Amino acid sequence: MKKLKNKIAVVYGNGATGNAIAKGFAREGAKIFLAGRTPEKLKAIADNILFAGGHVEIAEVDALDEPAVEKHMSGIIEKTGKIDISFNTIGIPQMGVQGIPLTDLSPETFALPINTYAVGHFITAKAAAKRMIKQGSGVIMIQTPNASRISPPFVGGMVPAWAAMEALCRSLSVECGPYGVRTICLQTTALPETPLIDEVFAIHGDVHKSSYDQFKAVMESMTHRNRLTTIDELVNSAVFAASDEGSALTGTNLNLTAGMIVY
Repeated sequence: MKKLKNKIAVVYGNGATGNAIAKGFAREGAKIFLAGRTPEKLKAIADNILFAGGHVEIAEVDALDEPAVEKHMSGIIEKTGKIDISFNTIGIPQMGVQGIPLTDLSPETFALPINTYAVGHFITAKAAAKRMIKQGSGVIMIQTPNASRISPPFVGGMVPAWAAMEALCRSLSVECGPYGVRTICLQTTALPETPLIDEVFAIHGDVHKSSYDQFKAVMESMTHRNRLTTIDELVNSAVFAASDEGSALTGTNLNLTAGMIVY
């Protein structure tokens, strides 16, 4: 039995994480509404899902454009009558954001990730939560890296942005949980298969005067198993958390850091 059979899922973002989540949810039986800003990437992801026998529709939507997000969500409800899962995976390039001491950052550069990540997740979560409250069920999901808790140096406004996303998850659960809406943050290490992490490791390798491989090895050594979270591990955990089997999970971080963070 597919874990997400007959579920309606909207996934925001057409990068590596959005790609993997959309494919994983489709593989488990969900109908995917994939939204992003790059039509070519959206089409490529959709083609792969359709080739594998999944169901997907794509739309060019900016997660920071609230009217566009609302219009897209209303269209999904008109077509399907419900929304079961919302997963926002948006990201921004990190060059010029990370790798700079806080004392050298401008307020605009510091605020950029906060205004992008925290606000973008608020907009998409709000759109989903309003509909989920009415129907009495639904799951809102986000993903943050370990840096939200261990606060490494030279990460700029990213740590406050990720911490705000986790706080938003808790607040949404408090307010929406009584109406059957769950909110879950999947907390990982860096995901080494993603191009964004290649960029981040290169940035921090330069700052710390080490090679990419040396910096990655340091990150791996901080886990109990000496390796970082994989995309497949994130996807498999997201499928479980979004399914009825994960019904007890809400207002929490699902810790996938392999011991880098221990509660």
